[in-house]
Amino acid sequence: MVAVVSSIKALWETRIRRVQDDEDEQRRKKTRGGATGRLSVRVWEDRAILARLQEKLQTEDGRLILRIEQEEWKTLPACLVQLSQVHEWHLHRTGLQNIPHFITSFQNLLILDLSRNGVTEIPKQIGTLTQLRELLLSYNKIQFVPQELTNCESLERLELAMNRDLSQLPDQLRNLKKLQHLDLSMNDFTCIPDCVVGLPAIQWLDMGGNRLKHLPENIHRMEMLHTLWLQRNQLETLPDNISRMKSLDTLVLSSNRLTDIPPLMEDMSNLRFVNFRDNPLSLDVTLARKKTKDDEDHDEDDREMFGREFMQVYIQEARKRVH
Repeated sequence: MVAVVSSIKALWETRIRRVQDDEDEQRRKKTRGGATGRLSVRVWEDRAILARLQEKLQTEDGRLILRIEQEEWKTLPACLVQLSQVHEWHLHRTGLQNIPHFITSFQNLLILDLSRNGVTEIPKQIGTLTQLRELLLSYNKIQFVPQELTNCESLERLELAMNRDLSQLPDQLRNLKKLQHLDLSMNDFTCIPDCVVGLPAIQWLDMGGNRLKHLPENIHRMEMLHTLWLQRNQLETLPDNISRMKSLDTLVLSSNRLTDIPPLMEDMSNLRFVNFRDNPLSLDVTLARKKTKDDEDHDEDDREMFGREFMQVYIQEARKRVH
């Protein structure tokens, strides 16, 4: 009897183990099937996103351009690396919050234009883009520029206007030997950084709308600079060495706190356009309005009231009063 009971018990235990094994196998199959299913969904999603991005590609002058305007892309998908042959990115008003680290895959990139987004930082990986010529990040939320940016040895144009809290640049920026165009307007700079003065090829500089209180005494080191925008700052004086800037032909100084114009500026024959409007200058100098055939030239004449001719008359009048 005992033997019969033991046999029945062993038989049921075997059956129970088989049932449990079958259930475990079914669970494993479902798990594998679910993972495969999720993977398949991701693959199809990536394909759909990639197809959507491919629709944004354009070809101009032999360059492949990714252009997205006013369409939400807060982050860029990793599948974008499949378009690594792109030469230019132009993404405007997309809400983009960061430059992806896989930007390193785009070694053919010549222009990176991400103006008017929500980008908060420039990744260090940007320094791997040695062919990059233009980096346009105006109207974003950038507070810091990494020194790795200075490894972009081909950079010719850098725009960082209206990032509001930006107030410093890495000293290594002076190593960008091809940088010609620099826009730092509407930020929080209190002086022109030494690294900017040291840029050997700088030709165009906008620092309007900052909090500049003075200009560097060695400002004339920017020998190739032809355009300098300094409007809406807090400048009270100009250094005499500004007269030694022989390439300068456009100088905008409107809406500052200037009380005088350096006499040496009288000999700046290279200056074609200068503007001293809305400054508390100590002398009240008025130019006779030029008569024209009609009033179409009124606006131009009005600008000249604080322009180059005004500057020269002001300096002459100041000299007379001293004598």
